[in-house]
Amino acid sequence: MTGASRHYVLAAGGTGGHLIPAFALAAELHARGHHVALVTDERGAKLPGKPDFLPAHVIPASKLGKNPLRWPSGVRAIMDGRAMAMRLYESFQPSAIVGFGGYPVFPALLAAMACEVPSVIHEQNAVLGRVNRFFAGRVDAIATAYPEVARLNPKHAGKVHLVGNPVRAEVLSLRDEPFPAFVEDGLLRVLVTGGSQGARVLSEVVPDGLAMLQPALRQRLQVTQQCRPEDIDAVRARYRSHDIPAELATYFEDMATRLADAHLFIGRAGASTIAELTAVGRPAILVPLPIATDDHQAANCREIVKAGGARMIRQPMSTVGVPEGSSDSANARRRKQSEIFQKLAKDISRQIQAMAQHPETLATAAHGAWNCGRPRAVEDLADLVESFGGAELMDVIRVGGNNARGASQGAVAGQGAARDRA
Repeated sequence: MTGASRHYVLAAGGTGGHLIPAFALAAELHARGHHVALVTDERGAKLPGKPDFLPAHVIPASKLGKNPLRWPSGVRAIMDGRAMAMRLYESFQPSAIVGFGGYPVFPALLAAMACEVPSVIHEQNAVLGRVNRFFAGRVDAIATAYPEVARLNPKHAGKVHLVGNPVRAEVLSLRDEPFPAFVEDGLLRVLVTGGSQGARVLSEVVPDGLAMLQPALRQRLQVTQQCRPEDIDAVRARYRSHDIPAELATYFEDMATRLADAHLFIGRAGASTIAELTAVGRPAILVPLPIATDDHQAANCREIVKAGGARMIRQPMSTVGVPEGSSDSANARRRKQSEIFQKLAKDISRQIQAMAQHPETLATAAHGAWNCGRPRAVEDLADLVESFGGAELMDVIRVGGNNARGASQGAVAGQGAARDRA
C-alpha cells in the first residue's frame, strides 16, 4: 500500500484491446491499497479476465456515426450514460477517472468534466482513437503506448506521458526467460492467431504459405493456430493435405505458455498483440487489419519493424469479405481474391524463409522485439494515476519527464538499458 487509500474509476469499451490494460491497472491500483471501479458496456462486463474485486458498472453509450437520423438516439444514450456516471462519482468520490478508449468512455469523461474530477486517457494504439482525440484537449494527462502517436495535436504535448501498454501478468513474467533454443535441425514452432475470433485471411493463406517453404524447413514445422469455429475444419484439411502437423482451436486458454514456446508469431497487429510480443521478445510476421480505424494496426507495426523484430505484410482491402451468390461479378471477385491470397501466401513463405533459414536471424529478431518492450507500463501508468489525489505529479512520473519530448527520451533510455541487460 502506498499512502492513503483512494478511489479511482476506469472506463473502457467492451473489447480486449481496451479492457486488458484496464484490468492490469486495476490490479496494480488494488495492490497499492486503492479502491477501483469499472465503467463499461454489456460486452465489457462479461469479458473473461475481469478481476473479482473490480465492480463493473454498465452505462448507456453510443457512437453517433455518419447517419444524422441516428444522432438524436445516440445523444440521448450518451446523456443517460453521463447522468449514471455522475451518480456513481457522487457516491464513489473518485480521485481520478481513467479512460482507455471505446464509446462508454465518452459519457464517463463527460461526467468527469461536469463533476470537476481529474481525468487521464490511455491510448493503446499508435494513432489516437476518436474518443481520446475528442477529449485530448480537456483531460489532465495523456498516457501513450508508443513514442510517436498520430492524430495527437502537438499543442497537447505538455501533458503526454509515454508509459507503454500494460499486459497480462502471466505474459510479463516471461520477459526474463530466454528465447527458446532454435537449432539447424530442430523444430520451428509457429504460433498463428488473429485476435479473439481468429482472422479468416490467415486461415486462407498461412497453411499454403507454410507449404511453400523449402522442404528442409517445412519438415521441421510445428504449428499452433487459432481459427474461427466455422473455418477450423477447412484449415485442418489444408494442413493435412500439406502434411504439416498443426494443432488448431478456436481458443487457447494457455496462450501465454504457447507464446513462450513459439519461435515465430504470425498474426494481426492489435495493440495488445504488439505489447505482448515486445514484452516477451518474439519475432513476428504481422498482417495489419486493413479496415482498422485510421489504419492504426499498420501504425502499431512501425516501432517493432524498425527495430528488426517483425516483418509487416499488407492485406489488400479488396480481400475483406467474401461475395455472396453466383453472379458473374461475384465469381470474378472470388477469382481475384484467390489470386491475391496466393500472393499473400507467397509473401508469408518468403518472409518465414528469410527469418528462419538461420537460427541467429530469429534470435536477433527476438532481441529486436524485446528491446521495444516497456515492462514497467502498468507501474508507470499507476504512478501517473496516483498523482491525482495524492503525491505531487513530479514525484511519481518515472518515464523520462512529463512532456512528449521527455517521454520519448525516457523510452530511448529504457531501450538502451534493455540492450545493456541483454
